[in-house]
Amino acid sequence: MNKQVLFLAVGLTVAAGATVTSAQEPLFVTVDQARVMQISRPAETVIIGNPSIADAVIRDSQTLVITGRSYGTTNLIVLDSDGQPIADELLTVQAAEDFLVTMYVGNRRATYSCTPACQPTITMGDDLEVFDARVGQVQGAGSLSR
Repeated sequence: MNKQVLFLAVGLTVAAGATVTSAQEPLFVTVDQARVMQISRPAETVIIGNPSIADAVIRDSQTLVITGRSYGTTNLIVLDSDGQPIADELLTVQAAEDFLVTMYVGNRRATYSCTPACQPTITMGDDLEVFDARVGQVQGAGSLSR
């Protein structure tokens, strides 16, 4: 079975009588974390309205893994092999708030993960110079382990 993952900004009109799972509340995912979503029947295609906010892959025919990429809200549509909708969900990606400390010096912002000792973390919205320096350090450390 050839499963597809599509990233398109599309609208969807559900035909009368189609069974679609749709939550009243958004499905929440944390930036840089994954969440498992079980669906009622086998999926063939997953559509994320804005792939810069979230990513989704079909793990097995009835399990999706959704990963938060950046802050925001988008939609998630799952289709079966006949193109019929299985799920149509609002998806909100939010920041991890546990154990984060944000420090401001003037208009410059830097974020630290304090679990339990505070260490610099790469966080969208931080001062660009701080962010770029931390990304460079992570990439440099990664290149040492190859």
